This record gives sequence, structure tokens and C-alpha cells, in this order.
Amino acid sequence: MSAALRLEQFLPYRLSVLANTVSTAIAAAYSAQFGLSIPEWRVLAVLAGAPGISAAEVAQRTAMDKVAVSRAVSALLRARRLERSVAANDRRRTQLRLSAEGRSVYRRVVPLARQYESQLLQALSPVDQAALHRMLDKLQDHAGRLGPAPGTVSTASRRGP
Repeated sequence: MSAALRLEQFLPYRLSVLANTVSTAIAAAYSAQFGLSIPEWRVLAVLAGAPGISAAEVAQRTAMDKVAVSRAVSALLRARRLERSVAANDRRRTQLRLSAEGRSVYRRVVPLARQYESQLLQALSPVDQAALHRMLDKLQDHAGRLGPAPGTVSTASRRGP
């Protein structure tokens, strides 16, 4: 029989809890001021850096479930924070871009997110911050190469440990 799993020492669990804690804290600010959910903010943030990509590409870049991205895109379209168009080279593909309202909201949320990030990183020295970024890059790259855990049928609709 294998040893019991101690969640408080299990890296995927710890990363998930940390990510949820940080996302929830930041979300409190932009939800109250701008009525954005966490998935909506992530969609805005991705499209600010990569205008013209599809919802499927947003899902891939954020590692979010396609249904969550679809709901966020729909809400952002209703709020006129996104614009959707058909790709010129492939009429079956839609492209998403921030509208003027979406760009305005994005520009106002970024300082809130950056301020929280700065406060969070104060717990680490500059050397530790650089090391953290290097380690996260390595883990992200390695996790991508590892793929799904053994015995997993499909991870496309699930996220988290």
C-alpha cells in the first residue's frame, strides 16, 4: 500500500490553493469596481496582449475550460467589452478583440493587479523573485511535456489537482 497523500505537502494542491487565494484577492477589487469575474478578466488580459485570437486559443493560453471561456466571452460581448469578427482567411473562425470599453477597463484593472502582485512579492527578496520565476517557467514547461497523469482519460474538461 502506498503512503497516504498529505495535501499540505502535495505541490499541485499547494499551487492550486495559492493560485485561488491570489486570484480571489485580486478579483475582489476588479469585481467590485468593474463587475468582472475571474474568467472575464483573464479573457480581457489575454486579448489585450494577443488581439484577434479565437476563444479556443484563449482557452489554450489560460488553461481554462472552454465552457468557462465561452461564458466569459459571451458576458464580455453583452457588456460591449469585446468585439467578435469572422477571420478573413477562414470564415469558420471567429476573432476576438477588446472594444474601446474593454481597453478602458483593462487599463484601469492593470494597476490594481500590479499593485497586488507587488505587495505579494514583497515577501520575497529580488533574488528569490527571480528564482521563483525561473522555477515556475521550468515547472510549466515540464508539466506541458509530461501531459496528463497516468490513468487519466481526459483532462480537457477538468482543472486543478
